[in-house]
Amino acid sequence: MIDFRWQEELYGAAGFLSKLMEVNIIQSKAVRACFYAACLAAGFVLAAVVLGGCSAERDGSRADRAITGSILEVDADAGRIRVEVTSGAEFLEERRVWASARRGDVANAEPGVKIRAFLADANGGGPAYRLEQVWPADETAERVVEHLNRRLREDTVLRGEGNYRMEGEALPRFALYDQSGNLVRPERFAGKRVVLNFIFTRCMDPVMCPAATQRMAQLQASAGEAGIEDFELVSVTLDPDYDTPGVLREYATDRGIDLGNFSFLTGPERAVRDMMTQLGVLSYPDDDMYFTHTMATLLVDRDGTIIHRVEGSQWMVSDFLERLKEAGNA
Repeated sequence: MIDFRWQEELYGAAGFLSKLMEVNIIQSKAVRACFYAACLAAGFVLAAVVLGGCSAERDGSRADRAITGSILEVDADAGRIRVEVTSGAEFLEERRVWASARRGDVANAEPGVKIRAFLADANGGGPAYRLEQVWPADETAERVVEHLNRRLREDTVLRGEGNYRMEGEALPRFALYDQSGNLVRPERFAGKRVVLNFIFTRCMDPVMCPAATQRMAQLQASAGEAGIEDFELVSVTLDPDYDTPGVLREYATDRGIDLGNFSFLTGPERAVRDMMTQLGVLSYPDDDMYFTHTMATLLVDRDGTIIHRVEGSQWMVSDFLERLKEAGNA
């Protein structure tokens, strides 16, 4: 067991500093950057201790369950997927198996698509196995993800943890996956205005992620009513280890979100952390709430330049709506 008690004072201090930044008590960008650097350093140390301490046990117990395979059939009504296991799970006598899966993974599944997942034992009736932690395994996409995110890592190190991107700077280049498992790069949003934030699906604080997602949906509806076109809403997960594409798809579907121009992104944890660092968002483990984190919502113009930024989750839909209109006329 990991003793979290020694972290409480650090959590309290980091939370206090982030709250100061959210209400704009700290006005100087230079001072804000220093606070971000200090909090990030503390947060990453905690993450290394806590997550590092837990990962060895988790990986060790599931290593023989990791598989790569191709989808053969999808039975959406029964919530199951038939997979041909091409590597891993050496205990299988039959390499073509039916496995139950969460609703989002079933919705994403298509015959011929390659996946990586864990093949867990199922409970109750139905298939003997259950697919968990399902990720796309397209080799071309994986090479793009590795290449662009290696560049992102290098740029993050060069910039330094406290030197987050401000208004007037370009959005960093990245490669992540959306809620359908499609590869997403900044080029996807070329020529469009983008409103971007960070959330995670297990967030239980009603004034944080749930409130931010509700505001994004309200903005989407208001912009549609105002006839605003060529804009995208993007929410990047803070919790990529849990928030797989299928989890994100369920999250959006359960909230009735129109995914026509609203993307939920996830991917390698290192890439997500680098995105957070470059955009000035802090996150550190919380024994009760999974993560404690700050929030920021950004508006990016058609050229990929950050033109507006608001700290916290309590931003105004009307403010971003007007700025979307202005960016469209620029």
